[in-house]
Amino acid sequence: MIDIQSVSLDREGQRVLDGIDLTLPKGGLTALVGPNGAGKSTLLSLTARLLPLKQGSVTIDGLSVATTPGKVLAKKLAILRQESGPPPRVTVREMIGFGRFPHSGGRLTAEDKAMVEEAFARFELEGLANRPLDRLSGGQRQRVMVAMTYAQDTDYILLDEPLNNLDMYHARQLMLELRRLADETGRTIVIVLHDINHASASADRIIAMKHGRIAADGPPNQIMCTEVLETIYGFAIEVVETQGMRIALQYARSVR
Repeated sequence: MIDIQSVSLDREGQRVLDGIDLTLPKGGLTALVGPNGAGKSTLLSLTARLLPLKQGSVTIDGLSVATTPGKVLAKKLAILRQESGPPPRVTVREMIGFGRFPHSGGRLTAEDKAMVEEAFARFELEGLANRPLDRLSGGQRQRVMVAMTYAQDTDYILLDEPLNNLDMYHARQLMLELRRLADETGRTIVIVLHDINHASASADRIIAMKHGRIAADGPPNQIMCTEVLETIYGFAIEVVETQGMRIALQYARSVR
């Protein structure tokens, strides 16, 4: 379980997060949504100790994120940040292998190599193993980075906008694979998404943020309605139901 209590953050005199209280039970897929600047990525970074926690507390299965040794935390939680660019001349196989560092210390065992191969297969990367990352498209690199995060083999996976640069096919495939992972392995996946429809189709729970606070929190059928979405995004969005899912028609001119 991830337990976030009274977490706030000020940056350059501006309040970025304001008293966040969240409990994320073990297992399932939770989507963080909301406008740009809502604090989604910052909250993920604080949860994974990529940013220092100054106000409040975060624990993962009872372990304090602030004080738990890095080697212990890295076996419990993996995070994929928004991509900043590929390392020069690192191959796809090497990059995915980096995900095993908390377990191998840089010397891959047979178990580590098997996990790397599983990551290749899950994320459809078999044909790219020896290609340098800087020779890949942005979408291919994004899939490699998700595979590396998966290869870390942690109970908790945090993904910050992993659909960036992915075409429609690969975005769909990634969300289907993440859904399978949550269902088949019991892993806890927390994912920042800008596409509310992917959240509706795949998530067990949608947490919407706005102005550094929680604006809405619940299962997709509660969040995916015009009134709630207008509160989050600031304009009326028509919602239709099809194939058991609620879909937002954000491109419609008006629902009134």
